[in-house]
Amino acid sequence: MTSASDALQDVSPRSASGERPSARYDLAAGIGCYVLWGGLSILFMALAAHGARPGEILASRCLWSLPWAFAILLLTRAGREVLAIFGSPRTLAWLTASATLVSVNWAMFIWASTSGHKLDASLAYYINPLLNMGAGALLFRERISPAGTVAVALACIGVALQGLAVGHPPWLALALATTFWGYGVLRKQAPAGAQAGLFVECLMLAPLGLAYLAWIGLHGQGHLGAGLPATLLLLATGPATVIPLALFAHAARKLPLSTMGFLQFVMPTALFAIAMATGEPMTWLSAASFLFIWAGVGVFTVGAVRARIPRGQR
Repeated sequence: MTSASDALQDVSPRSASGERPSARYDLAAGIGCYVLWGGLSILFMALAAHGARPGEILASRCLWSLPWAFAILLLTRAGREVLAIFGSPRTLAWLTASATLVSVNWAMFIWASTSGHKLDASLAYYINPLLNMGAGALLFRERISPAGTVAVALACIGVALQGLAVGHPPWLALALATTFWGYGVLRKQAPAGAQAGLFVECLMLAPLGLAYLAWIGLHGQGHLGAGLPATLLLLATGPATVIPLALFAHAARKLPLSTMGFLQFVMPTALFAIAMATGEPMTWLSAASFLFIWAGVGVFTVGAVRARIPRGQR
């Protein structure tokens, strides 16, 4: 995982205006990864329209991510890191846990995308960075700023209103946010680079995906090879999973943390727009919930930007 110091470090040459020549590409990578993550729900809905069930979509994602992760591993020349990982039982244990958790997150996101619960997924990824901040303060004794406290409080009100809107706690949104947060914590603990760690995770998940696809294929329930559109869509789950991760790894190294903190809200915004475009119902309580969440996001973003400005220049 990329550390804060790595993300803030900037060693690229700058132009006379103070902007790095590659700054546009770095920003495009940051925007692109979150747009692609948000757009994954469209791919999953298209697969569901062709008859693929969530289990088949998840298995395809696990299997077809592996060759793309391997290609990126070769491009980044991180093969030696993989050998080091397999020589460290502790690192393998961390990555086994992270692979398990991310597969659970994938499964829930696929189900949410294909069963009319994209608003729950949008809510999850709006509250995820605020959950990171609150959990960091509670579990790791990290300092939380006054703006952060307000942002977390607003998010809690939003989650409570969403619970009132649906008649029960928003379990799906909370589970998605919690598993994604947990995945980030586990990957932070694992002493493995982004590309090498991703490849090992995919290597662990691919056999499970292959076994499930083989089983449903033997029972005549698979869609791989059943038609060109469905086959291409299933194969597309591989690059659709790995490419955003590669873009994220690049952007996290090049862009300031405050910029990445702002860009991470692109994904749930895209999900929210897709949910509205596909006709998911929204009550006034649900709308009020999102208003509080967006207010928390606004406070969070302003606080992050202000923290990057020297006190004498505010």
